Amino acid sequence: MSSEALDRLAGERVDHRFKGLPPDADGLTVGELAAQRRNLFTGGFTTPVLALSAERLEHNLRLMEAYAARHGLAFAPHGKTSMAPQLFRRQIERGAWGITLAVPHQVRVARAFGIERVFLANELVDPAALRWIAAELAADPAFRFVCYVDSVRGVRLMDAALRGTPRPVEVVVELAGGEGARTGVRTEAECAAVADAVAATATLRLAGVAGYEGEVPRADPERVRAWLRRLVALAVDFDRAGRFEGLGEIVVSAGGSAWFDAVADVFAELPELSRPVLRLLRSGAYVSHDDGHYRRLTPFNRVPEEGALEPAFRLWAQVVSRPSPDQAFVNAGKRDAAHDLDLPLAQVVRRDGEERPATGVTVTALSDQHAWVRTDPGADLEVGDWLGMGLSHPCTSFDKWPLIPLAQADGTVVDYIRTFF
Repeated sequence: MSSEALDRLAGERVDHRFKGLPPDADGLTVGELAAQRRNLFTGGFTTPVLALSAERLEHNLRLMEAYAARHGLAFAPHGKTSMAPQLFRRQIERGAWGITLAVPHQVRVARAFGIERVFLANELVDPAALRWIAAELAADPAFRFVCYVDSVRGVRLMDAALRGTPRPVEVVVELAGGEGARTGVRTEAECAAVADAVAATATLRLAGVAGYEGEVPRADPERVRAWLRRLVALAVDFDRAGRFEGLGEIVVSAGGSAWFDAVADVFAELPELSRPVLRLLRSGAYVSHDDGHYRRLTPFNRVPEEGALEPAFRLWAQVVSRPSPDQAFVNAGKRDAAHDLDLPLAQVVRRDGEERPATGVTVTALSDQHAWVRTDPGADLEVGDWLGMGLSHPCTSFDKWPLIPLAQADGTVVDYIRTFF
């Protein structure tokens, strides 16, 4: 990665663009503010403010590094979760092969910060984006880019956009999770037709096969493993047919955040092929984990002996109204809190420097700028209290906050994480 580009983030000025930061920090650079090591609760931060736990972030990074290494997997975590180059760097420092992304804009962000390996877990047929990718490949021999293909028509559009470019674009045939799933080729015969279309071009190179097991209909361990075995069998069939001749390695890739244990198990069954195999896992939500959806779905619930991820986000808001004994309102809503999978979870109440569990406090709805809070009889919640809430769905938590304080357990803010959505 480019240290110079990351250093420039520290030189960005703090101002009105970044919600939750201390008003008296306006005009400081992000680096200057970080050097002050202000406290999240006493250092002038305003509510609502989202904080990322420094200790839990580090725990999650270490855990998935160890998991991938233990299972012989290369790891390209999905960067669309955070879109934070500082976190990309830390993921790569923790052994990541590269970064997975989903759309061309995200690739442009990654390249601006010097990411050298990008796996685009999506089809790409936009000619302007393809020409930009080709220019990046031509200008940087170290840059490796791989993307999905799932149709003969898509291959032809890619070929038309890329003609005359010096380096072929590597592609993997995407096998769909099943009928009614998202993108991807539905049958093995169609996969072969797409591979044939790739072989007929000079602009593309077939690098392997891939897919997303999270799209398997009515997913359960048996169905997911059956689909993964189809993916592995497709790689074997392609190899026997000589489709990977001339490659340095064969890419076989899958893995979201709900079934990576199944991916590890089935990828371990891959027989020896004619070339070394890059078994590429792409899980991304682990970096912050969450207090709802992924806490319920994480594979570590099935394999607790392998460890446990820790939810690293907490959204702090302030009680601004207590209109009745069973109702309160805090000043954070849909613009601040992820809400596409679960409502925020009331966890702790902070008053006069003391923190205690949010017993009898429940978030029941969100308006644009308010959370509706129900309080049970006897719940101790007053106007002015800070309410700390857990969030569900990392991707839609990161994308609401362009600059996120990275705070230690005692509230000391040691850095600020810049996102680019």
